[in-house]
Order: sequence, then structure tokens, then C-alpha cells
Amino acid sequence: QVQLVESGGGLVQAGGSLRLSCAASGSIRSIHVMGWYRQAPGKQRELVAHITAVNSTNYGDSVKGRFTISRDNAKNTVYLQMNSLKPEDTAVYYCNALINSGLGLQTDWGQGTQVTVSS
Repeated sequence: QVQLVESGGGLVQAGGSLRLSCAASGSIRSIHVMGWYRQAPGKQRELVAHITAVNSTNYGDSVKGRFTISRDNAKNTVYLQMNSLKPEDTAVYYCNALINSGLGLQTDWGQGTQVTVSS
């Protein structure tokens, strides 16, 4: 069993910053990819950023230059530093990971954390 737990969401003023964290635990042999998706009200879930085991990164166009993804392999944790936040960033942010659990590859999702940016 693998569990992803997010933290760090909250309410922030436009132009402010937040840092999200997601820690993976359970039966983990290796983590190939960790990332963040978000879903705003009435919209489809979209990629925010992801990072591989060798630290290659990819960002959604709307967050490039403002958000930074990183990971701490020793803690099985991924972070999302969000700067220059805009009201359009308001969404539920979900952590996901592609994990080799020993049984095989599996995709896991966190419970989501709300980020609200006020103008």
C-alpha cells in the first residue's frame, strides 16, 4: 500500500507565495515520477509540473517562470514552490506519483489540497 499526503495549501493574496509538499509512504521500491495536477471549479484536471527520478522537469505553460518543482529522494517527498500567485491559480492541487511498489508500477494520487488566491 502506498499513500501520498499533501500539505501546504491555504489562502493567499495575489502576488504571494505558497509551498506545497507531498510525502509518499508505504511499500515503495522506487519512485519514477512525482508531480502535481490541479483542478479548478468547472474545469478539467491539468498538469502543473512533474519531476523524474533524475530530476528532469516539465511545467504547464501557465505556471512556467512562477512555479518550481523539486524533490527530496531521502524523504520520498516532492515540493511545489508557487510564487507570484494569481487568482487563476485557485484550484485543488493533487499530488501524483508513478511508483514501483514491488508488485509493479502503479499510479497513486493524494487527497488534494485547496489553494485559494484572492485579488
